Amino acid sequence: MASTLMLQPTLWRTCRVLANRTRLKLLGVLLRRPGLTVSAAAEHLKLPLPVASQYLRALEARGILTARRVGRQVEYRPSPATTAGPGPKLVAALRLVFQRETEPVETVFRLATAFTHPRRIEVYRALQGEPRLLGQLQTTTRISVRALLRHVRKLEARGFLESQQGRYKVANRRDALGRELALLAAG
Repeated sequence: MASTLMLQPTLWRTCRVLANRTRLKLLGVLLRRPGLTVSAAAEHLKLPLPVASQYLRALEARGILTARRVGRQVEYRPSPATTAGPGPKLVAALRLVFQRETEPVETVFRLATAFTHPRRIEVYRALQGEPRLLGQLQTTTRISVRALLRHVRKLEARGFLESQQGRYKVANRRDALGRELALLAAG
């Protein structure tokens, strides 16, 4: 149980970092041109240097980017596949979105916002076993009905839950990023 609780904040914090269009644009630049310095990435997107630096550090803190100091400069690149933890699989899924989607920033933003709150992860996990009515879900999670409805609607709008005859269940994701986020949410 302790490991489940430790993963939950990691996922929602990672999703909060990803739920920022400017950070996602920076990530897109680095996926296309790994090894850019902070100043080069900032210049590419016409961002103030401190903003670019802060956003890149946030992506690094979540294991999505790695940094390397070269003299006075810091270079960033996507985390390699050899890195421990969920980072490499998530980076691989993000890379696919940026390669295949016409609007990758919006796609990642939309999916990431499904899990930007720890209660949504709790709701998602409660539905892993079997479909449940809203009342059953409320009893299991002890989240107020009003808040629960908000979280369920967000997860449903993002394609992670579906309802049939008043019962909510986990949706089967076919896209790589959606599958990876669902796996992380499931714990």
